[in-house]
Amino acid sequence: MKVGVFLALEPYTSAEHNLKLAKEAGFTCADITDTHSGGSMFASAGLSASISLDSNPFDVKRMFDKYGMEIMTISAHASLLEASHPAEFQTKEIMQAIRFAAAIGVRDVVTTETYPKSDWAKGLSYDQCVFTCAEKLYQPCRMADDYGVNVIFEPHGPLTDSISGIGDVMEFLGNPKSLGVNMDTGNSWLGGTDPVELAKTYKDKIYHIHWKDLGEEWLPKRGTIYGCGFSTIELGTGCIDVKGVIDVLKDSDKIHYSTLEIAGSPELLRASADYVYKHWNA
Repeated sequence: MKVGVFLALEPYTSAEHNLKLAKEAGFTCADITDTHSGGSMFASAGLSASISLDSNPFDVKRMFDKYGMEIMTISAHASLLEASHPAEFQTKEIMQAIRFAAAIGVRDVVTTETYPKSDWAKGLSYDQCVFTCAEKLYQPCRMADDYGVNVIFEPHGPLTDSISGIGDVMEFLGNPKSLGVNMDTGNSWLGGTDPVELAKTYKDKIYHIHWKDLGEEWLPKRGTIYGCGFSTIELGTGCIDVKGVIDVLKDSDKIHYSTLEIAGSPELLRASADYVYKHWNA
């Protein structure tokens, strides 16, 4: 299992610039961290590391190859709780990401429901939330099955931050082979779930891991917000039982890569990667 990074190491810079930084920090793999459909003014100007899902996937792979970097996952975080709308990142974009991934041999597309934004979404019952998420994932999962790609659900919303929420969406969809879990140690903990229990429950369906540790200042926020983008501390120095998650998952043959969701210096990133390798290979 390799440990890589997000392509979000320096704000307002291009994906290629972030690849260069990741390589200089000693890493050999990274995620396609941010994606969009169509064009982006900021990305076109080199001010965003977002990758267009309408671009040639092989051009993107050649960019990674230029720096000797492997693509771990493609991000397709969506607004699955919102009513269907062309302006929302939902089914269409997830299906684009699946085709993109399949073209260049990337196994995993990461998605999630995120938090409800509209009054309509905020008014949904639990069962309605499960239905609207499952309905938007039905066709993507069918496509992913055909392409041999996994759609992996990351804890990052009111459903996915809980063990039962992930399971209820999977069950509603008939537990498709392609639908797995992107373990996130920080988001699951912040949502009020025990990450070790989540790892035990979905061990056979976890295909990728996001590593975060969070300090005591986050304790009052547990159960009140749906995840956070990055942590700022070294793994193993916060409140989360990261080692416990590693102990559960380290003998899995399904996890090929994992990602540091940590913002900070190259030294901080390397120390956190060393922590994972030390305990994963123990």
